[in-house]
Amino acid sequence: MLKYIVKRLLLLIPVIIGTSALVFFIMALAPGDPATAILGADAEPEAIEYLREELGLNDPEIVQYGRYMWDLIHGDLGESYLTGKSVLEEYFLRFPATFKLTLWSMVIALLISIPIGIISAVKQYSLIDNVGMVAALAGLSIPNFWLGLMLIMVFSLNLGLLPSGGATAPGAVILPAITIGTGMTATITRMTRSSMLETVRQDYIRTARAKGVSSRKVITKHALRNALIPIVTVVCMNFGYCLAGAATSEVVFSWPGIGRLTIDAINSQDRPLAIGCLIMTAIMISICNAIMDILYSVIDPRIRLSGGGKK
Repeated sequence: MLKYIVKRLLLLIPVIIGTSALVFFIMALAPGDPATAILGADAEPEAIEYLREELGLNDPEIVQYGRYMWDLIHGDLGESYLTGKSVLEEYFLRFPATFKLTLWSMVIALLISIPIGIISAVKQYSLIDNVGMVAALAGLSIPNFWLGLMLIMVFSLNLGLLPSGGATAPGAVILPAITIGTGMTATITRMTRSSMLETVRQDYIRTARAKGVSSRKVITKHALRNALIPIVTVVCMNFGYCLAGAATSEVVFSWPGIGRLTIDAINSQDRPLAIGCLIMTAIMISICNAIMDILYSVIDPRIRLSGGGKK
């Protein structure tokens, strides 16, 4: 297991190189000038040119990228153009807010999706199954930004029950967590139903029923455990993407998280901060994928992790 974890960590190196190169050159090709964004459009041309020279923006892009990678190798993601703070400091300052939102969103999703998915599989084509699948399809179809705005209108503006934004007021996490959790609930519900349906049709499930094992025990002890691997895959992927920053929802609810920080950095041409946030995003997703593979072996001891693969 230790050998596997080390190999997964080493795989982060090409991920970081590829992510940094892609984002760096996309940012370099984007319209706008970081120096102008920092000083403002009304700044003197001499001041803008001086700042460009100081930041190394007049050098060829390949030279800038080489300099950036040299600093990155030494663990330095650079400093924000706008705040002058370390990119890592800015990132981890916002990380707790994103982690809190991700955790609550996942709790909401799991509490709803797992029971509905199991019941839908056990009672296939029943009223509960049909209603659950329609609701899941609706959850997948509704854009997060639209759902967030509707929740703000109903529960904040009309009823005045919950705050419409920020992270400090009591209950501020509820609306953004519901917004993000809705999409995750729909995905996990469909996967749970599909995986359970495949499992309950297996011969060993029929054998367990024929031996007189109670339906409750068959479902919870035998079927659910063997259906967990696809469910864990979807859960870990959603958790990783959400932990990387649910940008749309964070912007709608003015949530001070990673997603909003990344969007603000891109809009303000803050290259070091934008690139650093996206590199950390790739690392977070890779870590969640590694945890997912480790959970496979815990759920099913027959799975052995070897060289990043399963056999």
